[in-house]
Amino acid sequence: MARYTGATCRLCRREGMKLFLKGDRCYTDKCAFARRSYAPGQHGQSRKKISNYGTQLREKQKAKRIYGVLEGQFRTYYEKAEKMRGITGENLLKLLELRLDNVTYRLGYGNSRVEARQLVTHGHFLVNGKKVDIPSYKVSANDVITVCEKSKSKEKFKVFAENPKTLPKWLQSNPENFEGKVISEPTREDIDVPVNETLIVELYSK
Repeated sequence: MARYTGATCRLCRREGMKLFLKGDRCYTDKCAFARRSYAPGQHGQSRKKISNYGTQLREKQKAKRIYGVLEGQFRTYYEKAEKMRGITGENLLKLLELRLDNVTYRLGYGNSRVEARQLVTHGHFLVNGKKVDIPSYKVSANDVITVCEKSKSKEKFKVFAENPKTLPKWLQSNPENFEGKVISEPTREDIDVPVNETLIVELYSK
């Protein structure tokens, strides 16, 4: 399974903002972006005039990095979004939000999408009673995501259950039973990622 294996904090510095790719660490003084907010590399601190294309490219790269998908995967999501009814950019974000690794992260199982992805890959979750270990698995409205019985006793999951997250309104959680449910598909208003999807559409439309 392809995934990014380079330095994570480098991605935040390149995009010029915190992407919260390392969970709790991003809120501490150890955060690399807090110490060096300029782009990595020899010329990272020099000011550069960015073109329209560059702005669009950076927005696409930012979205890719937030959701932890590679270029080929992202392009596939865009092509699917383009064929769906509605606004292409919003459809794209909706598809990314409905990935199983993102949904488990939203439900509070993982301090970051990277950690949630790892938990999914290790087979800790069931979707409608069936084990799913594919992070890109697309969940649907009324799907129920539960922690496997053997995983409920693990200290990590007990901590998650004792510290529930504030959920977006398209999700429902029952921490005591280690269970979450997709009430509906998310709308653009429900998606709080700092991405201008219109710029991504403009980039791919060229």
